[in-house]
Amino acid sequence: MVSEVNLKFLRDRGASYIVGTPKALLRQFEQYLTDSDWPQVQEGVEVKLVHGPDGPEVFVLARSRDRRQKEQAMPQRFLERMAAASQKMQQSAATGYVKDLALVQRRGGRLPQRYWRAARAFEGKMTPMDPPVGKAKLKITSSRNAQWDDWTALSEGCYLLRTNLTDVDAPTLWKRSIQLTEAEWAFRITKDELGIRPIWHQKPERVKAHILVCFLAYVFWKTLGQWMHQAGLGDAPRTLLLELAKIKSGDVVLPVRRPACRESCERTSAAKREPADQPSRGQADSPDRVVRLRCVTAPDEAQKLLLHRLGLTLPQRLQRIDESVQM
Repeated sequence: MVSEVNLKFLRDRGASYIVGTPKALLRQFEQYLTDSDWPQVQEGVEVKLVHGPDGPEVFVLARSRDRRQKEQAMPQRFLERMAAASQKMQQSAATGYVKDLALVQRRGGRLPQRYWRAARAFEGKMTPMDPPVGKAKLKITSSRNAQWDDWTALSEGCYLLRTNLTDVDAPTLWKRSIQLTEAEWAFRITKDELGIRPIWHQKPERVKAHILVCFLAYVFWKTLGQWMHQAGLGDAPRTLLLELAKIKSGDVVLPVRRPACRESCERTSAAKREPADQPSRGQADSPDRVVRLRCVTAPDEAQKLLLHRLGLTLPQRLQRIDESVQM
């Protein structure tokens, strides 16, 4: 959705925007990544305001420590598999198992597609051997791309924002982008936390109803987050809900009989009213009614701690339901 056509549409309307950019655009700002003057907006996050090559826009360079650790871990698996696949092809060529250059090129061309995160991390070369050395007719060499390693080490954890708010400082722009992300997540709550499937609405009243449900869900979500923050439990409601969702409720069903004297009197009265060829109601060995107690399972130690920090006490029983048994 962040295309030049859409951005031009926003600018023509006089609208303001803060949007993300593709990772490849970082190359244009490589010189700023090595600077030391990065204001810190919060622990582990630094930002820097730079101007673009042209146009009424500014760019916000941001780098995050947590994002850097995540990006370092993600390509490692691809690097290991890419190196293992390259080594296997070299061994096949050295033993003469693979002799067709076109076949090797096809196999080598599939490796960057399979391990795309590490596609530019290696440089390979395939050449025929004339004369052959033993059974080997092809020579395959592979080496790490030093430029890719340098750029990866420099850009890990960095991302770029663009905006037409040219009179706002970098920390404020970054905080506004986070607010936009949270607002976008409010509309996703209906699919995740509320479990409501997405619907392509055709009527205006349904659109308004959908927005209302999203807004109410977001209000509850933020309220729970603030409640947790005041209790010293962080501000991640999803973790709390997943933990408390393990507390279950169950029904304890108890058959209940009437007292013996009352039951005997009712049997005598029923016997006088019923025909002789029909069994009396007192002969049936069944309870008069069933008491269903809806109880709550006892929380474990971790759940007790969460409930205590939030100031909540779970009831042992939710309700009692009496059900009459048809005799």
